[in-house]
Amino acid sequence: MTGIAHIFFDLDHTLWDFDQNSSLTFQQIFKEQNITLDLNEFLEVYIPLNLQYWKLYREEKIAKEELRYRRLKDVFDTLNFNASDALIDQVSEDYIKYLSDYNFLIDGTLEILEYLKPKYKLHIITNGFKEVQHKKLMKSGIRDFFDLIVTSESVGVKKPNPKIFNFALKEVNSKPENCIMVGDSLEADVMGAKNLGIQPIFYDPKQEETVENNVLTIRSLLEIKQFL
Repeated sequence: MTGIAHIFFDLDHTLWDFDQNSSLTFQQIFKEQNITLDLNEFLEVYIPLNLQYWKLYREEKIAKEELRYRRLKDVFDTLNFNASDALIDQVSEDYIKYLSDYNFLIDGTLEILEYLKPKYKLHIITNGFKEVQHKKLMKSGIRDFFDLIVTSESVGVKKPNPKIFNFALKEVNSKPENCIMVGDSLEADVMGAKNLGIQPIFYDPKQEETVENNVLTIRSLLEIKQFL
């Protein structure tokens, strides 16, 4: 790829190992709150429900507070676990508080960032909550790789809304054709970037999505070395 000056990365599920860190967070909370549910059974229900609620949040159909409450309430109800609103609120609060204490990264993250940093300007565009995403970057030790951190809360819209990509382009003073977006969401990252003329790289380690032939897809972050 020629003419590329800026690389935007998604954070959760792309660089920061959300699934592993989230599991460890719930493990800590269950112990502290004496929640007797089997963690694996809980996660089996929680993970797809959480994705559904994040899609609604991304589409501006629910607020942040509703996402945090409903994703837990629905899981407890599904598993027939009697959880009071007070407990749900506490779990929700603790989850946000503890999540950034666990900082496993996706395999290859440090190696690919160290490889790219001398050659390109690196940035983050994330739909995650502002107060949590900055902590994740700092505590995982990767904050210094990035020049610009763009969160959906700071801009007021979420990927794939073109406003968040236009905001990032303006901040780095670049044309779309001189940028790449790397992310794990076909809707938010790939199509959002492509609609603005930004070259997307789709990180799909589990090969779960069917993509257009002209969308560059990688199974490992280190595959980026083949193109940049």
